[in-house]
Amino acid sequence: MRVEIWSDIACPWCYVGKARFDKALRDFPYRDDVEVVHRSFELDPGRAKDDIQPVITMLTKKYGMSAAQAEAGEDNLGAQASAEGLDYRTRGRDHGSTFDMHRLLHFAKEQGRQEQLLDLLYRANFAEERSVFNDDERLVELASAAGLDTEAVRAVLADPGAYADEVRADEREAAQLGANGVPFFVLDRKYGVSGAQPAEVFARALTQAYGEPSPLKIVDGNNDADACGPDGCAVPQH
Repeated sequence: MRVEIWSDIACPWCYVGKARFDKALRDFPYRDDVEVVHRSFELDPGRAKDDIQPVITMLTKKYGMSAAQAEAGEDNLGAQASAEGLDYRTRGRDHGSTFDMHRLLHFAKEQGRQEQLLDLLYRANFAEERSVFNDDERLVELASAAGLDTEAVRAVLADPGAYADEVRADEREAAQLGANGVPFFVLDRKYGVSGAQPAEVFARALTQAYGEPSPLKIVDGNNDADACGPDGCAVPQH
C-alpha cells in the first residue's frame, strides 16, 4: 500500500500531523507493506527567495491579530508539538519560501533519503535557531546529514530548474484531488485524510485502506482538524 502525504516545511500542522501519522504507522501490523511518499505543497508558491519575515509578524498580518494573540497561538502549537514528542521554538522563528527545500526533497527521493531529509528540515525549521530560509549552505548541511552528496546538493540548488517540474506536478495533483490545505494524506488512492488528525484516525484509515479496492473517500474524523492552506495556518487560541 502506498501513502502519499502532501505537506509544506513551513506548515506547523504538517510537522505535528506527520508525528501523529508516524505513530499510527508504527503500530500498524502491516507497516512493512506500506510505502510512504512525501509530495510538495507550497503555502506561498511564487514567494521570492529573499522574502523572509518573523513568524509572529507574518501571523499578525495574515490574521489581523495582535502580537499577543499570535504569541499565544504559537505557545499552544508548542504544547501540541510537545505532546507528540517534538521540539518547537515558539519565539524567534522566521518564514519564507520553501521551493528549494521541495526541490531537494525530490532529489532526495531519487536517492532513497527523502524521509530523512524531511525530518531534518522540519526539525531545523521548528526547533533549531539557525534559519533554513535563503541559506543554501544551511540546506547543504542538512542534506549532508540526511546522507546526500554535498556537491550534488549544491548543483541542485544552483539550478533553479532542477526538480521544479516535479514540485509543480505535485501541486497540480493536489489541486486535482481537491486538497486546498495541508497536511493531506492519500492512502492507496482509496482514502483521503485531511489535517493533523489524531493518531487513531490515521490508524483507522490504514486499516480501512489496506487491501480494500475502492474510489478515493474522505475518512471521517475531526472535520475541523488543524491544517494550513492558501490563507495561512489555523492558529489555536486556547
